[in-house]
Amino acid sequence: MPEPVETMVAEILRLVRCESPSDDLAAVARSADAVAELGTTHLGAAPERIVIDGRAHLRWRFPGAPRILVLGHHDTVWPVGSLDELPARADEETLAGPGSFDMKAGLVIAFHALSQLADLAGITVLVTGDEEPGSTTSRVLIEDEARAAVAALVLEAAGPGGALKIARKGVSRYEIAVHGRASHAGLDPEQGVNATLELAHQVQAVAVLGDAEAGTTVTPTRTTSGTTTNTVPAQASFSVDVRALSAAEQERVHAGMLALTPRIHGARVVVDGGINRSPLAEDSSAELFRRAQRVADRLALPPLTGISVGGASDGNFTAGVGTPTLDGLGAVGGGAHAAHEHVLIAELEPRARLLAGLIEEIRTSPPGAVRPIAAAVPVPAAAAMSAPTATPAR
Repeated sequence: MPEPVETMVAEILRLVRCESPSDDLAAVARSADAVAELGTTHLGAAPERIVIDGRAHLRWRFPGAPRILVLGHHDTVWPVGSLDELPARADEETLAGPGSFDMKAGLVIAFHALSQLADLAGITVLVTGDEEPGSTTSRVLIEDEARAAVAALVLEAAGPGGALKIARKGVSRYEIAVHGRASHAGLDPEQGVNATLELAHQVQAVAVLGDAEAGTTVTPTRTTSGTTTNTVPAQASFSVDVRALSAAEQERVHAGMLALTPRIHGARVVVDGGINRSPLAEDSSAELFRRAQRVADRLALPPLTGISVGGASDGNFTAGVGTPTLDGLGAVGGGAHAAHEHVLIAELEPRARLLAGLIEEIRTSPPGAVRPIAAAVPVPAAAAMSAPTATPAR
């Protein structure tokens, strides 16, 4: 294994062994320390540490123009202790461990790519600590940096075979709360309003909002209901995950969610949530993708392919404010969020060279601006809808 690759492998393992589940603020802070130390070594400067609601984000901003945003995250979905069952490890071909593919290897690729440049003028590196749960505290940072940039390069993991991610569905998230009335299930069930039954009606109403032909999925996910086995449930709730290729589809589903009405007399339904990420459309990435293909050809790398995916990333935010965005520039491998998560070691150094070459290409001739996609519907305040007491149940 060549020495530069050995160094990359050792650095990825170091970051993976510093566990960083998004909801553990102390762990995320420790991970930020590790990333800051590694980045300082490669970039020759310490980052600005930005802590919002206890979540640690890192930003390196080097003066100059044109501005290019290099974007990644250091939080993972893996709880502390995952390394006990899934230790970070590497052989001659594969590096594995929780968070290795998504996306700590991408951070190391970025640092090595930037260290290859003659200078870092105009580069902003933003590494956030809350991407996995939706970037609730870092979204403003991401969008502000993107607005000032001619291009956003996202170090999320590559698609199958190293494909770059040239389009991503937008994401909407909802929490549906159902309020009924408790009563004894044996003595007087007719005196209650069964929140579980109302939840069942609402799950069906939500599911039909999907549109397979349009590529829109509306998926009821986590549910909760009831308190004891002999009590008519007074409370129930469920979560909904929405993925759509267009802002128009997101808005259609959003309107449908807000129009939910109770089916059982006396029940109330409360809808909370909304659009989290706008879609990353292909026209946001097309020019950068063509440039990346030319760079790969010039560097004698394998031809690059592009893929559209249902998962979202912070690239949705950068594209949403009109900044040309190319995603999936990180590690090649597989198994994101799964026990078999892994990185192909042979692809690490070529990906760093690809990123460095693409940055130089953008510096030479900045891409033209693209028009922002339609603005996302603001997340609404909780909307309560109750069946009129004088109207029979439908």
